Amino acid sequence: MRMKRIHFLAAELFSYSYDNYKDHLGIGNARFDKLMPEDAALLEQAEKEGWTDEEIAAESDFKLDDIPRWREKFREALAIVDAKSPAQSFLRGIQSSVEYAVKEGLDDKKSIENLVGQICYRAADLSCILKQNNEPLSKYSKELRSRADEISDIDHEFNFE
Repeated sequence: MRMKRIHFLAAELFSYSYDNYKDHLGIGNARFDKLMPEDAALLEQAEKEGWTDEEIAAESDFKLDDIPRWREKFREALAIVDAKSPAQSFLRGIQSSVEYAVKEGLDDKKSIENLVGQICYRAADLSCILKQNNEPLSKYSKELRSRADEISDIDHEFNFE
């Protein structure tokens, strides 16, 4: 089944890889087919119309105290899903994963391994997008490299003497 924009938003919002989310679509799983997309749509409507936290709580099953975090997660999901290209979506996803890892404490081998795992999921998400769009990764190689050159001020000198 082809994923729609609302499915990508729901996957981001509820922290599912795109392939995993896609695998749950169209098999009678109401959580993926209906409930999560409805929550994403409600948060999008609330964002567009400037709803208060209380209005969101009244229209959803979200706890009032949790709504600021859901708003934050939705805005992050929106930035990733609505990026101008799959490469930009990938970069925003990586940025989000790294920021989260740093916030949680990227200070030991286990936390680094967890971040590497998240980067692998982001690569898989990019693969899912490219497959759905029938595009090769090479189409975005220059964009990814130029972004890397733009943000990196590290010049690695490998001295193997």
